[in-house]
Amino acid sequence: MTRRAGFALSLATVLLASTAAVAQDAASDATASATVHADRPGPVMARQVFGQFAEHLGHGIYGGIWVGEGSKIPNDHGYRRDVIDALRAIKVPTVRWPGGCFADEYHWRDGVGARGKRPVKINTNWGGVNEDNAFGTPEFMGFVERLGAEAYVSANVGSAPPSETAQWVEYMTSPNGSSLAKERAADGHPAPFKVPYLGIGNELWGCGGNMRAEYAADLTNRYAAFAKSGSGKMRKIASGPSDSNYEWTDTLMRLSGKHIDGLSLHYYTRPRDVHWNDKGAALGFPESEWASTMAHTLQMEEFVTKHSAVMDKYDPAKKVWLVVDEWGTWYDPAPGSNPGFLVQQNSVRDAVVAGLNLNIFAHHADRVKMAAVAQMVNVLQAMLLTDGAKMVKTPTYWVFDLYLPWMDATTLPIEVTSPWYHKDAVAVPAISASAVRDTAGQVHVALVNLDPNRPIPLSMALAGVSATSVTGRIVTGATMDAHNSFEQPDAVKPVAFTAAQVAGSTLTATIPAKSVVVLDLR
Repeated sequence: MTRRAGFALSLATVLLASTAAVAQDAASDATASATVHADRPGPVMARQVFGQFAEHLGHGIYGGIWVGEGSKIPNDHGYRRDVIDALRAIKVPTVRWPGGCFADEYHWRDGVGARGKRPVKINTNWGGVNEDNAFGTPEFMGFVERLGAEAYVSANVGSAPPSETAQWVEYMTSPNGSSLAKERAADGHPAPFKVPYLGIGNELWGCGGNMRAEYAADLTNRYAAFAKSGSGKMRKIASGPSDSNYEWTDTLMRLSGKHIDGLSLHYYTRPRDVHWNDKGAALGFPESEWASTMAHTLQMEEFVTKHSAVMDKYDPAKKVWLVVDEWGTWYDPAPGSNPGFLVQQNSVRDAVVAGLNLNIFAHHADRVKMAAVAQMVNVLQAMLLTDGAKMVKTPTYWVFDLYLPWMDATTLPIEVTSPWYHKDAVAVPAISASAVRDTAGQVHVALVNLDPNRPIPLSMALAGVSATSVTGRIVTGATMDAHNSFEQPDAVKPVAFTAAQVAGSTLTATIPAKSVVVLDLR
């Protein structure tokens, strides 16, 4: 991630321009209708779409994941037990590390060998604090092993030569015999690590080197050529665009498309979009900023659609993944916190944002094959927050819990006609939806009502679904900024949703305001 200049967004045009949602004015109809086409199955939604991002930033790693073996906080060889247990419960599929902007100043040798002898450096991107490299490659690999997740490692392209990336990959993946493999064994890991995904730099247009797209493509080809895994297939993910930079996508696909397996996309939702350092507060915000947050989030649909169309020109077979490996909300830092630590609370607003994004990714499951919410613990739109020995699960965490059936499930086309939510200059469809048939054959439907004030009745036709009953769960809150604190850790959590019925081939429900609902059809 990087600090970027502000960009102007047209709220009036954020209207979900996809077949997944067709809006109509609330004045003419205050109800929503939908059709799930289970008789026309779509592509599989890869579990990697539910990936996470863990950067050396604030307390994302130190205090959030790693406390060291000598800590009084219950730990497993230095890893927080509560964090490990919570993340295992939502089956985190991939973890991207070590950055972010941090990655292009990270030299892997600083994080191997005896911890007490590793160099101490300054984290120049995030807070100017000391980085003692206690959490390096062996620790990261131990972390993903404990989660049962896959490693997504970001290589340093901005400030290191390709030989450094090649040697790092060899250290991690080479079978026994080479000098670097012996070094890895001396660090306690005789067997090669599995590295299914390698990022070729991060935000090369920004903090990764302020490069032109053509130069970035040349470097991508060069680094990709010399990074050779010794243990299985390693997908190489190029540093792709931010937001609406379609020219970057065109250049990278034209010049590097045959050398890469994925192209990243970064997009952050901000309530205010004029000045980068004035994003809006995480709590205590007015409804106008709820509305702008929803409108900006829905622009993900436009960005994914248009970047995918550019990729289709050069890769009609869709072999190159679109990897949305930084997404989420970005607000002003919490009062009193180090501004470089990107600390923010996580509320019902963030839960709704998460549901909207996951539905959009489901609509584009043919191209979006991996993603990473930013970030995992204590940073931006975090899954978990910690304070000493305390840990709390955020509303975003619980949305990921609701969407567990979407992992490796077959997406089902869903058409939605929705009332509009109006606030000031914002007009967006109130209802977002996605549907899947899971690996066991059960159909699930996700429904997000982004209107913070109005429950919306829904009638849904079930084409190709034989169901006689429906159960569900909901995440919502009493206020727009309802959240979980260390004092009230369960203020926002899933509860049973009983306001849905199935009669014949029709499902009816009333979707409460500011909510994420997942229904299970039987």
